[in-house]
Amino acid sequence: MSDSSLPEHLNVLTMGRVGIDIYPLQIGVGLQDVTSFGKFLGGSPTNVAVAAARYGRSSAVITRTGPDPLGLFIRTELERLGVSSRYVADVEGLKTPLVLCEIFPPDNFPLYFYRDPVAPDLMIAPDELDDAAIAAADIFWVTVTGLTREPSRAAHHHALSVRARARHTILDLDYRAELWSSPAEATEQVAQALAQVTVAIGNKEECEIAVGEVEPDRAADALLERGVEIAVVKQGPKGVMAKTATERVEVAPFAVDVVNGLGAGDAFGGAFCHGLLSGWDLDKTLRFANAAGAIVAGRLECSTAMPFEYEVLDAVEVGHV
Repeated sequence: MSDSSLPEHLNVLTMGRVGIDIYPLQIGVGLQDVTSFGKFLGGSPTNVAVAAARYGRSSAVITRTGPDPLGLFIRTELERLGVSSRYVADVEGLKTPLVLCEIFPPDNFPLYFYRDPVAPDLMIAPDELDDAAIAAADIFWVTVTGLTREPSRAAHHHALSVRARARHTILDLDYRAELWSSPAEATEQVAQALAQVTVAIGNKEECEIAVGEVEPDRAADALLERGVEIAVVKQGPKGVMAKTATERVEVAPFAVDVVNGLGAGDAFGGAFCHGLLSGWDLDKTLRFANAAGAIVAGRLECSTAMPFEYEVLDAVEVGHV
């Protein structure tokens, strides 16, 4: 593990995917014709940790990289962005993953994952985890990607069992079909994870994989029936809806000129964590998170595009980005 310093207490601890985002600096151009790219820290749970740090929250990510210059870049960039890299380690014989995308606003952003033969972040093993840190974190955040194969699958289930369904144990239903052998396998693994978490967040398609429902209210109800305390269903241009056992909150979308929508969900996640930690009610938390997602959708990159609190509060006040 890195010798990086770790805060005495973690507000947000995430686990799973990391990589290098190679994003074109030309919009509306296919990869075959792009001539210039930017290099950014990426990976959904990694971006969430960065987003939380933007709000002054102590955060760390449990992940793995290759023993290469890009792995060094990841650790350096994490620390620069306020995220502890203590739980980042190299996996010998593997390379740090790359992700390329094409940018065709407002709603077409094809992703190309380079994670073969296996990504280092899928080599996290249960016996490598710091159980005490996982149990003590105010928020523990994992994504469905970590369930795609062993030993990461066992590590994620172990980490969730350590939490023992503690408050603010969050599953991001981030389903990437190309990383699974079949939808049925994903459904089976997500079902096991849902039995161990208290919050589930996903879009309509991800909810269909998780609980077989695509209509937002039915999907949220099905997630609540699995035992989660908060079910969040993101509806894209229709905004976001969340349910608990006693309330239903729906928030309209923010107006934004979309540049790259790929980081919006992670920005939503980090802002949602900030709202939970701040003790806000569900309506305020959703409005704040929705605005944060819109801000990042209007920017090119993901991790370094995460907004500060004053930016989000300004957007909430005026009602648009």
